[in-house]
Amino acid sequence: MFEKVETKTINKLLLIAAVLLIAEIILFDGGILFSLLFSGILVYVGHRSYDRTFGKVVFWIGLVSLVMTILSMAVVRFLLFILLVLFLYNYFQAGRHPARPAFSRDPPSPKKEPVISQKMWGDQTTPEAYAWNDINVHGGIGDRTIDLSHTVLPEKAVISIRHLAGTLTIYVPYETEVLVHHSALIGRATILDYRSTHLRNGTVHYQTEDYGWKEPGVRIVTSVLSGDLEVKRI
Repeated sequence: MFEKVETKTINKLLLIAAVLLIAEIILFDGGILFSLLFSGILVYVGHRSYDRTFGKVVFWIGLVSLVMTILSMAVVRFLLFILLVLFLYNYFQAGRHPARPAFSRDPPSPKKEPVISQKMWGDQTTPEAYAWNDINVHGGIGDRTIDLSHTVLPEKAVISIRHLAGTLTIYVPYETEVLVHHSALIGRATILDYRSTHLRNGTVHYQTEDYGWKEPGVRIVTSVLSGDLEVKRI
């Protein structure tokens, strides 16, 4: 949909959306932010206790409230309108100028499947055996589990995850050195022999003694709005 839209145009649309968002927050005295935060807390609490009836009720109340609040925002309606206009524009343009098949003399390069994909909802874990590919993803709500003992790591591996709510668990083999940069608005961090039980709008830096000298080594960069980080040996 956005292939033919210039970057400057997208930036202008984002600027207009930001102005609408600020104006909406000012006009409603921050009530929308409170509603979003409250609904998000209900969704998170319900998700953590979803195996119980209470958790299911809280989760769905929070989810419905969150969706209704988001759809009621003027900035969201503006973005949906722009997306509809762009879709219709590209649809009619494609009908007037059908795309020609592209030919290439070079064979297509094999595509590597991501170890962890972009996912806004639900839990995710690495498979039993997989070829390593550096991880650089963002996610929504749910737990993410990465087991590095099920793959062969290169000399330097990178894991970068930006997440809204949930627990990030990373299992690291004993012979692998580790460097961790973690930030969280609300949560806890357990990194090998280090533990922070009350992380409030803070950051954690952890590095094993031989990182940078011995290989393989993995660099872990994570950030969460609300959730825990657990880095364990396996």
